[in-house]
Amino acid sequence: MGDLVRSAALGLATGGRSSVAFAVPVVVATRGRDDAPSRALRAIARAAVLGEVVADKLPVTPSRLGSPQLAVRLVAGAAGALALAVVERRGPVAVGGAPVVGALGAFVGSVVGASWREQAAASGVAALQPDLRAALVEDAAVLATAAALTA
Repeated sequence: MGDLVRSAALGLATGGRSSVAFAVPVVVATRGRDDAPSRALRAIARAAVLGEVVADKLPVTPSRLGSPQLAVRLVAGAAGALALAVVERRGPVAVGGAPVVGALGAFVGSVVGASWREQAAASGVAALQPDLRAALVEDAAVLATAAALTA
């Protein structure tokens, strides 16, 4: 996978679950290390993603397209893509472009994810009712992307 494609993929996943912007660079940076700090960082990163996966399903969770939620996802996408580019020791062009591509990916991922959930809830397709099922499909896509980026 190309450097900027990896940044875009992380941005897209961040649009779905913002915590992957932190988790993916942490897992990549600590890959192959079994010391206590590395294990603790990976555990914190995984707990953050799990917490967001659960919180996303709560009825009080605001839309990701509202303010400031969307802005936070854009910043997370940019920061996560930059961090991933740095820990992967990419070249200067890829590091410089990573935040822009990551933020754009986060925007697209946020809009597509929210649209998917809204459309699935309104579609009447039994397999996607209630919204929980559509959310679980989104979780699977986000987590599969994160796993591919950390492999």
